[in-house]
Amino acid sequence: MPRSTRLFEIIQLLRGADKPITAQKIAEVLEVTQRTIYRDMAALQAMRLPIEGEAGIGYIMRSGYDLPPLMFTQDEVEAIMVGLSLIGRTGDAGLERSARSVVLKLADVLPDAAQMKAPIRVSKWNAIPKPMVSVEKLRKLIRDELELSIIYLDLKNHRTTRVIKPLAIVYYIDAVLLAAWCDLRHGFRHFRVDRIEKCTSTGTRFTGQSAELLRQWEQKADLP
Repeated sequence: MPRSTRLFEIIQLLRGADKPITAQKIAEVLEVTQRTIYRDMAALQAMRLPIEGEAGIGYIMRSGYDLPPLMFTQDEVEAIMVGLSLIGRTGDAGLERSARSVVLKLADVLPDAAQMKAPIRVSKWNAIPKPMVSVEKLRKLIRDELELSIIYLDLKNHRTTRVIKPLAIVYYIDAVLLAAWCDLRHGFRHFRVDRIEKCTSTGTRFTGQSAELLRQWEQKADLP
């Protein structure tokens, strides 16, 4: 997580708290060390944000501080709400959790009128099969450029073990695919996430290769 994003998340946590939050708790939420949080708190206080507290006691933000308002047109508000609602169809628990967080942040800064005027509703119907592995974990492994060993069940129910370089998650209306370079087939392949029975990192990184592989895949992939 970039430092700027982490500082923003710390501010959001403090703004929503009704009592002091310890550095340990913030570190657990943001998945960083307490030492990192101590440094971030010192940086925020140096920026003259009204944060009170210290290590070992907890931190709280005095009332009256607010972030600059977000300015969206009505069409932009509706586009955001539809996009966030459609995430519920993906079966990706991590994305759904993040979408709920975004909705709360938008509700916190948007004028009430902007929220109420959006005549948008999205059905909760979801035909995407439930995955056996964590799509959130797959997305992280893609970002970390880590090779995977997967056990895959094909459409004829034949199991194979593959070593792959994961490149992208592709969301269709009725399935979620993992695009990857497959060492077994020496080429790009698409794996339905709901048919991946197990995935583990091999510990081998392909750092610096993903951008070029992704470019080649996009040239060859027959995507709508």
